[in-house]
Amino acid sequence: MKVILSQNIASLGTMGDIVNVKNGYARNYLLPRGFAFISSDRNKANLDHQLGVIERRKAKVLAQAKTVAAQIEKTSVTVTKPVGENERIFGSVTAAELEELLTQEGIKISKKDINILEDIKKVGVYSAEVKLHPEVSAKFKVWVVAQ
Repeated sequence: MKVILSQNIASLGTMGDIVNVKNGYARNYLLPRGFAFISSDRNKANLDHQLGVIERRKAKVLAQAKTVAAQIEKTSVTVTKPVGENERIFGSVTAAELEELLTQEGIKISKKDINILEDIKKVGVYSAEVKLHPEVSAKFKVWVVAQ
């Protein structure tokens, strides 16, 4: 039986592929779970339309991520921490603190998306990276100063 895949399936192919599978596999597994549709001109046209909508949505999200990345690249944040000997700070700077500082700058980012490139243990200038999209990331400067 020929079916059109509506999702990526590792053992069969990617979304939109027309594959030939056994009748039982299609009737009992792929079709009831919505992983595939029976291959017909109508279903193929419907899937092409859905793929077009998905591509436009992805392009819109990518464009938004690029504008936010440009805004982040221009931003630098300052963290004030108590300092001990040799300008070592007590504790370290965390992604949660950087999230809060970026929010104060008007940039809403989740702490899960922030990657601190090196351990921040002393006073100085460091870099951090924000992963906004699989194709877009932005770096910003973190200034650590004594309290």
